[in-house]
Amino acid sequence: MSEDVGKIENQLWQSVENDPYLKLYAILDAARDSRIHSHLVESGVEAFSLFRGDKARELADVAPYLVPLHRGEDLVRWLLTHGWGNSWAIMVESSVDLKKLRRHLQAFVMVYDPQGKPLYFRYYDPRVLRIYLPTCRESELKTLFGPVNSFYSEAEDPAYLVHYAFAGGKLVERRVRL
Repeated sequence: MSEDVGKIENQLWQSVENDPYLKLYAILDAARDSRIHSHLVESGVEAFSLFRGDKARELADVAPYLVPLHRGEDLVRWLLTHGWGNSWAIMVESSVDLKKLRRHLQAFVMVYDPQGKPLYFRYYDPRVLRIYLPTCRESELKTLFGPVNSFYSEAEDPAYLVHYAFAGGKLVERRVRL
């Protein structure tokens, strides 16, 4: 598995290492596995819930967390070793600071059905992102991407990484064999 982790890391950090302004983050979905929240707490890494207010406290065990990633750190190895292929996270590449990125990403967590009922939108689940992004119109993609350069996720087949970008008014999807 360590060879696979290295291949995934190489793909994820390809752009970041060539641009000093880009940073890589993960949105970890604590609802996918009980180990995620406990690992974030025990490891002491910076992890910021995308839920707001009381919900961030009430649903801490199942919240999505925005986490800055640094190549080679223990969290990255743990995430890629245990979570890759299990839909634990998507990765986000951006040049904005963490606070601005968090605010942007929080805007998509809650959506409303036609009757106005609030619903959690789990776009940070790779299975949802892979289905959702290709259905978006240009205006939706522009809004979703905002300060995000790229989204990355595991493919249905975890032997592939999927890279999503917004360019020329449309979604650019690239599958990379690991």
